[in-house]
Amino acid sequence: MEQLMEYALLGTFFLYLLSTITFVTALTGKGTDDQKEERMARWGRAGIFLSIAGILLHLAFIVIRVMSGGHFTSNMFEFTAFLCFTIVLAFIVIYFMYRTVTLGAFVMGLAMLMLAYASVFPREVKPLIPALQSHWLVIHVATVALGAGALAIGFVAGLVYLIRKVGYDRSSRSSIYLEAVMMVVLMMISFVILSFAFGSGMDYQASFKHLKDGREVVQEFTMPPIVGPHQGEAISVQPFLGWKGPLFEVPYWMKGNKAASNFNSVIWSVLGGLILYGIIRLSVRKRLYELIYPLVKHLDLELLDEIGYRAIAIGYPIFTLGGLIFAMIWAHEAWGRFWGWDPKEVWALITWLFYSAYLHLRLSRGWQGLKSSWLSVGGFIIILINLIAVNLLLSGLHSYA
Repeated sequence: MEQLMEYALLGTFFLYLLSTITFVTALTGKGTDDQKEERMARWGRAGIFLSIAGILLHLAFIVIRVMSGGHFTSNMFEFTAFLCFTIVLAFIVIYFMYRTVTLGAFVMGLAMLMLAYASVFPREVKPLIPALQSHWLVIHVATVALGAGALAIGFVAGLVYLIRKVGYDRSSRSSIYLEAVMMVVLMMISFVILSFAFGSGMDYQASFKHLKDGREVVQEFTMPPIVGPHQGEAISVQPFLGWKGPLFEVPYWMKGNKAASNFNSVIWSVLGGLILYGIIRLSVRKRLYELIYPLVKHLDLELLDEIGYRAIAIGYPIFTLGGLIFAMIWAHEAWGRFWGWDPKEVWALITWLFYSAYLHLRLSRGWQGLKSSWLSVGGFIIILINLIAVNLLLSGLHSYA
């Protein structure tokens, strides 16, 4: 069963990769307008076919994992992989509503990146801790992921809108912020590359012991330690290019499980992303969004704005059910209270308030188009902060994530 799951996961990744390549191919090439339209339609059909094949294999992976005694929403690997599934599902629904081939190139690229990011985390099947042994686990987390999947489509539509709007203009303030968003995407790509390089490639290992809640614990590092645990002591550190580290310790308030190791990975991701960005800029002498602009310059801005709004209007009520209502019911069942200001609860509330403000401002004059697109991008960045930083660096009742 375990080997079958690995094959299904790997097959899903390659189908998403092929779908991304196919959608990009639909947008490239020369010819008359009729030839371009015919090519886009032909390759678009192939792209959506591969997307559907990928999500079916992804569903098969989920079913096999559950049948083998595992779950699909109980840890970082499972939730991130399921979020990838919901992003593709939301895209397929939006595709058949608007036939947006261009959006497919970006959404399937995001799905591929999210699945690669998920694969970095431990994938072995483990029994659930008592707090998770409830049917509300599936109800709460699945609806959160479904809502976030639709909100991710709003993010992609907003990002494409900004690239289309800014174009080759370097004088606007939006161009600076847009390039910063593209750098964040590169940092996520850097994290995936470095994780596999130090993990599968080098099998890097380092370990530190330190006190947590009055007891001694050991943290394992999978990347060379730039930062170590607060008041930690090295047990064994594999040298990297003759250097052992760490250079400094994490702040005392970072008390999440493996907070130092995770923060160390974040630092490596930022450094790797900056280096990757520098290499690209020196090679092509263009900003990242300028490289993408030729793929989207033909798009209708009003259509992109409508797609982004429609996706968020769909995702918002689903996220409200999962992230607030179902979450509070489960919290009362598990901990005897509906609300406790846990870091995950606070960030779920921040996310809900942000998208509530987005939908309210959409009804106000002047908040369509550019401003709306920035809000849709900002909202998904908040979701990523919740998924990555809050889950990995902060301690709380949700620290099992």
